[in-house]
Amino acid sequence: MKPGYITGHLDTPSGAIPLVSTTWRVKDIIDTIKVRWSVGRMNYRVQPGLYAVGSPRDSSPVFVTANFKLTFDHVRRALGGIDGWLLVLDTRGINVWCAAGKGTFSTSELARQIGLASLEKVVSHRKVIVPQLGAVGVSAHEVKQQTGFAVIYGPVLAADIPAFIDAGYKATRDMRKVKFPFSERMKLVPVELANPGYYLLLVPALFLLLSGLNRHGYSIDLALSGGLRSLINLLVAYVAGCAVTPALLPWIPFRRFALKGLAVGWCAAVLLSLFHLLGSNPLEAVSWFLIMGGLSSFTAMTFTGTSTFTSLSGVQKEMKTALPVQIGMAAAGILFWLFSKFIIL
Repeated sequence: MKPGYITGHLDTPSGAIPLVSTTWRVKDIIDTIKVRWSVGRMNYRVQPGLYAVGSPRDSSPVFVTANFKLTFDHVRRALGGIDGWLLVLDTRGINVWCAAGKGTFSTSELARQIGLASLEKVVSHRKVIVPQLGAVGVSAHEVKQQTGFAVIYGPVLAADIPAFIDAGYKATRDMRKVKFPFSERMKLVPVELANPGYYLLLVPALFLLLSGLNRHGYSIDLALSGGLRSLINLLVAYVAGCAVTPALLPWIPFRRFALKGLAVGWCAAVLLSLFHLLGSNPLEAVSWFLIMGGLSSFTAMTFTGTSTFTSLSGVQKEMKTALPVQIGMAAAGILFWLFSKFIIL
């Protein structure tokens, strides 16, 4: 079945090239919302290959992008009113920046797609425009040696492509700047919230069940009252790491995301303690400080894979040191929480 964004085909010396629309349909908008919430995200991709936009000629520019459909959609929308070619690499459904780091948006893949598309038969020039965020994976001189095509590094944002073209295919300093404002960070929060999947139900359910334990046996009333308090604490800690930390990212002290999340989680715990939600005794309160700190720290650290604030080596180093501490805090907190139910009067 032909995808809705393909409106026809354009005959070229290398064969028929799919012609794509630069306007989003209602389905594209709905699918974008779904993928932002991690629904079908791993299979949200388009077929790699060469596409046409507008009414391109052999002299029209060739833009390179990834086959993650959300990326593809933003690029084709940015090309509205432009006649050009869109060469889509097989990045296994991953966006340009992440794919470049993982090695799928690469020199070899770009050379392969140029060859598969017989691009030298389609265009009279020998230039391809690669997004700046893909530069880490693409070696311009190697592409030139392997294919004869020169690489021009375009702007960071697809929305800047029209201005980039008007400037003679030259990016201004502002176009080269990688920005990560509040609005962009908030777009990524839903997928962070939804990523754990069934754990979002399993973990709260276990706490709800275990909340009924006490030195006299098991109490349904205690499970309901203490369980509700536990669910609130877990939810607050989770949101603190997944949403509050990204929202306040530039203003929270510390370079490491694990420490940022820990600070926010403990601030949230202090606020909850004012409403007597951390328990009725000191040991239970301490247990929740440990649990909330560990959970908020861990979920905040997962945002390192989304943020432009980090590097691959920095993330690996942080995870190596922070993960054992986070696990230790959560484990100790759970043990203290259970212990407090049997020992403390």
